[in-house]
Amino acid sequence: QVQLVESGGGLVQAGGTLRLSCVASGRLLNIIDMGWYRQFPGKEREWVALINRDDRSSYLDSLKGRFIISRDGAKNTMYLQMNSLKPEDTAVYYCNARIRINYGPLFRYWGQGTQVTVSS
Repeated sequence: QVQLVESGGGLVQAGGTLRLSCVASGRLLNIIDMGWYRQFPGKEREWVALINRDDRSSYLDSLKGRFIISRDGAKNTMYLQMNSLKPEDTAVYYCNARIRINYGPLFRYWGQGTQVTVSS
C-alpha cells in the first residue's frame, strides 16, 4: 500500500556532493517522521538522520555539519544533502518513514536502498 523510492545515489570522488531523494506514495498518508539509514557490507544498518513533522532534524554525531536532511511535505519527499563525502561514507542508503494510513496505526516503511560510493 505504501512505497518509498530512493534515488540520487552514485559514484563520487572524495570531497564531492550527492543529494538523495525519497518519495513516499500511497493513499491518505500521514507521515509522522522520515529518516535515512545506511548499511555497510557485512554490518548492521545504522541510523543517519531524522526529520520530524515540524522540520526539526537530528543527525548521527559524526555526520553533523556535512549532511543536511530536509523534506517537502506537500510532495511527501525527503532529501539528504551529503557534502564533503568521504570513502567511509560508502554504503547503501535507505529511506525510512513512520506513516499512519487512513487514521490507522503507525507502521514503519523502508525503501529498497540506493548505493553511494565515494572513491579516493
